Amino acid sequence: MATTSLTATKQNILEYLLKQGQATAQQLAKAFDLSSQAIRRHLGELEAEGLIAHDARQKGMGRPKYQYQLSAKGRGLFPHRYEEFAVSFLDTLAETVGKERVGKVLAKQWQKKAQDYRDRIGNGTLQERVARLVQLRQEEGYMAELHQIETEDDQQQFVLTEYNCAISEVAESYPSICGHELEMFAGILPDCQVERNHWLNNGEHLCGYLIKAK
Repeated sequence: MATTSLTATKQNILEYLLKQGQATAQQLAKAFDLSSQAIRRHLGELEAEGLIAHDARQKGMGRPKYQYQLSAKGRGLFPHRYEEFAVSFLDTLAETVGKERVGKVLAKQWQKKAQDYRDRIGNGTLQERVARLVQLRQEEGYMAELHQIETEDDQQQFVLTEYNCAISEVAESYPSICGHELEMFAGILPDCQVERNHWLNNGEHLCGYLIKAK
């Protein structure tokens, strides 16, 4: 995250909004143990820099509550791995050989990526392999987290959550990549059923994958 000019508190606010999608000043003040005056000062400065935006939510007859969220500029502070060049390259390739062949190239690329993940994850219990996968995704800038779900039948279930997509612009231009990514997760965890339950391309603030042991 290229935020060397921002204070630690402001970076924490941006990361909180990235994870939560939106929050009120009161929620942020509580999260960081700051006074309302201090948090509003930080929010005002971040908004002046164009990194966050707000909208008003009216409830009843009281004053409206302001919900803060990252702007496009704010989200752009998080890693995106040279996306502008990648999208331009894929567009040029599509003009040269056609979109169908580009689709085949992308599918082949994700097959190679899946093999790389399999080699690096290795063997182990399901929990160990999923934890290693999350670590690899974190290293690539996806801001991934892992949550284990308790079930009544003791079936192993996990949720892989990614608050930042390191290739979001590419995925917007070539959404088939997201399908290949889902197939990749299923391929590297063959003893699991993998389902997408949240998707940045659907306007949500995160991508989420439910992983169930078969």
